[in-house]
Formats: sequence, structure tokens, C-alpha cells
Amino acid sequence: MENFDLNMLWVDYAMPWGIKLIFALLIFVLGKWVIGMVIGVVRKVLDKSKMDSMLSNFILSIANAILLLFVVIAALSQLGVDTTSLIALIGAAGLAVGLALQNSLQNFAAGVMLIVFKPFKVGDFIDAGGVVGVVEQVGIFSSTLRSGDNKEIIVPNGSIYSSSITNFSARDTRRVDMVFGIGYDADVKLAKSILEKLVTEDERILKDPAPVVAVSELADSSINFVVRPWVNSGDYWAVYWSMNEKVLEAFAEANVSIPYPQMDVHLYKKEA
Repeated sequence: MENFDLNMLWVDYAMPWGIKLIFALLIFVLGKWVIGMVIGVVRKVLDKSKMDSMLSNFILSIANAILLLFVVIAALSQLGVDTTSLIALIGAAGLAVGLALQNSLQNFAAGVMLIVFKPFKVGDFIDAGGVVGVVEQVGIFSSTLRSGDNKEIIVPNGSIYSSSITNFSARDTRRVDMVFGIGYDADVKLAKSILEKLVTEDERILKDPAPVVAVSELADSSINFVVRPWVNSGDYWAVYWSMNEKVLEAFAEANVSIPYPQMDVHLYKKEA
């Protein structure tokens, strides 16, 4: 009776479960080998496409995790485990995690778009997401900028990609827009000739496109000139600041008045 029970236990339970366990292990081992082959091929494709290493590594990690999950489910199914409820549980858990990490997923998607389409790169001076600064790092979830006073600012990628992006470093040249006002009693031709002379003498100002000096507005208290020279992007602020100082000194030397805001008040005396 004892031998019969052992034989029945071996034939009815041990052998079937042993065979299932061996097949499950084979599925897991072969699955991992296939995953390694697939990930290797995908890695070569991403390397050839010159995709950012951070993004490519993240994509490969996600792909590896998803493929490994399918292999585990296939192995458990071979053991006779009901994977339908497991898949439903994983799906519900994924939905819950997705809702909980909604903002993070938005930042991740924006980070992918920033890395792929590259509206700016490290070292560019930009205005994005309400922040102005030099880009120091573009990450998956956030980007790091350095402000003009050397503060480090970390901005979520969702805020950057959902707003307009101004890249001041995208072009080699920039136009400096300046406005200078003179009094109505001043010599307009003299003021214009002074402005043109200052623009022409500055070697940092480009000859092509030609700079513009013109009367733009007859304002309440002044006659306004627009001065719009083109410079290399790196010379923008230096030209802007120095030109303001030069104009102030040149107008003072030539007695060209720079008026303060004025208002004419007319008084009428009403007789009794």
C-alpha cells in the first residue's frame, strides 16, 4: 500500500509538476535570452540614430521591464497559474499608478519631446516656463537653468513644453532695439546725425543688415528715435549698455536736450 501510494504520488503529482516546472524554467531562461537579443538590437538602432543617451537608456529599461513581465506571465501560465486575474490586477495597478503620477508622466512626455526635437541645447540662453537663464541640463523630468545672478533653477519639463520658448542663442546675430528721446526744441537732424555716427563707429555693429536710425514717434514730451543695429549674439548686452552711455554723453556735449515728462497746464480766471 505504501509503495502504491508513493508510485501514485510520483506519477500523478511529482512528474506532471516537474515537467511543468522544467518547461516554465525553459520559458523564463529562453525568454530572457530573447529579451537580451532584442534589447541589443534596439540599442544599436538607438545609437545609430544618435539619440540622447539618457533617453535611450530610459527607453531600454522600460522595454526590458515590459518584455520581462510578459515572460514571467508566460512561465506562470505554464505552471497552471490563472494569469487572467494577474493581468487584470497589473492593469488596475498600472492605472492607479498612472493617475497618481499624472504630473510626472506629463513631465516625462515633455522631456522626451524636448530631447527628440531639441528646441534648445545645453549652453543656450532661453526664456521658457516663466524662467530666463542658461540651460545647464535637460533631464527626463526636469531641466536645470542658471539665472543671470548665478542661481540654479530647476523647471519641470511640462511647464517648459506647454509654454512658448524663446531661444536667444538659436541665431548667430540679434537686433538691438533702442529708443532715444529728444526735446521738441532740439535739432532733429543734429540728433539723428549723432546717432548714426555712434552706430557707424562701433566695430561690434554689423554692416549687413544695415542699422536703422529713424524718428519713430512724436510723443507727449519728446521726439523719439529708434536705433536698431544688428550685432553678434554674444555682443548684444555690451552694445546695448555702451550705446546708452555714449548717446547720453554725445547729446550732452552737443546740447541736445533729453526731456523729462512734461505737461502743459492752462489756468483760466473766471470773473465774478
